[in-house]
Amino acid sequence: MFFNKFSLVIFFFIVLNLNAQIINTESLRMVTDTSGWSGSIGLNINLTKNTKKIFKIDNRIHVQYKNAQHLILFMNDIDFEQLDGQNLISNSVQHLRYNYKIKSKIYWEFFGQTQYNSISKIDFRGLLGTGPRFKISNSEKYKFYLGSLIMYEYDRSKEDIAITNKDLRWSSYLSFSLFPSKNTAIVSTTYYQPKLDGFNDFRISSESSIAVKIFEKLAFKSTFKFNFDKFPVEGIPKSQYSFTNGLIYSFE
Repeated sequence: MFFNKFSLVIFFFIVLNLNAQIINTESLRMVTDTSGWSGSIGLNINLTKNTKKIFKIDNRIHVQYKNAQHLILFMNDIDFEQLDGQNLISNSVQHLRYNYKIKSKIYWEFFGQTQYNSISKIDFRGLLGTGPRFKISNSEKYKFYLGSLIMYEYDRSKEDIAITNKDLRWSSYLSFSLFPSKNTAIVSTTYYQPKLDGFNDFRISSESSIAVKIFEKLAFKSTFKFNFDKFPVEGIPKSQYSFTNGLIYSFE
């Protein structure tokens, strides 16, 4: 009996991760109508053994403040890996976003982000963007949003000869949240991000997750992420994806 329970717990924490590099800031928003402070702490754990032994912990901390007209959110996401006993940080993201409510269904967004990703050979990526966000539903059972932003991207690759790019991109997204029951939430967002001076250079990323409440503030969450980059760094595949399971603790 103990073995069966132990195996079940281990299963909940297993993570399948195939080198995904996706930053889906839309998933950071807390779905709440309550004013004031709220946030969440998420944890995913992965242990892989093939030709090498890989231990990975993905930790995400998110804090936001909301009132009738303003929303400010901050996220810190760090992926820690241990490869055959050698410690390293494979991914690190810091994101700050501000929303101003213009009308009941129209918002204006500003955001800034920094990122490092050793797997995708990103030595540093800095983003600054702004644009409108539209709410296209009012139901308590489902919520839909559209966004259309312009962002400046500073990108420095991690190669033998570092390459630096400075680009303007259009960042559009469609996001929806479904609540089939009081204990279940389904959230999905898809981004399309082409360069303004060349729409053939674009990125598409999608993140879908389902969270099932275990206790009042603790939930089990499964997330699938897909990313496509038309012109990635040399040696990095155009398509990347990941599937993760973990726990998330929310507070308000």
